Amino acid sequence: MTMSEMPKEEKARATLRQITEADAAGYRACLDRVAAERRYLAFTAAPPLQEVKFYIMAMLQRGLPFVVAVDAEGQVVGWCNIHVLPQTEHRVGFSHVGTVGMGLDAAWRGRGLGREMLQSVFDTAGRVGIERVELQVYASNESAVKLYRKFGFVTEGIKSRARKIDGQYDDIIMMARLRPPQSSGGAR
Repeated sequence: MTMSEMPKEEKARATLRQITEADAAGYRACLDRVAAERRYLAFTAAPPLQEVKFYIMAMLQRGLPFVVAVDAEGQVVGWCNIHVLPQTEHRVGFSHVGTVGMGLDAAWRGRGLGREMLQSVFDTAGRVGIERVELQVYASNESAVKLYRKFGFVTEGIKSRARKIDGQYDDIIMMARLRPPQSSGGAR
């Protein structure tokens, strides 16, 4: 099939860019659409807009990787981020660990956008000191598992029958990708 024979929506490309506070409502709407599918996320509806705004601002203030995919009309059709829990007095030693969160509207899947978004956040992750990237994915989401493996993620464990929704069980695969530690330049 040539480009001219492809349906209009197949030719469309999304643009990747860093999320901004102005994207909050669009990101929340996309999150809600993916959550409503009841297959890919741990929740079935997006959090309230104010919570979403707070999350975006916290991620931006900390310089953490967070991209959105935006269609030609400016609608958010996907996202990918790496969240790092802030270090506190009582939670130390994990500032090098990030967790991937991502999703794509159904109409935009299978176009390589997930790969592009992951590459984008990984490019930033190394610059902000993230050495270990983790994620959890439902075993039924075979295309995502395959994508993560292409990016060097390895399975670290499986939570059997961890989710039961609509009477169906799904395993959760815990995966991680490690970046070699940076040399401190000192004696070992």
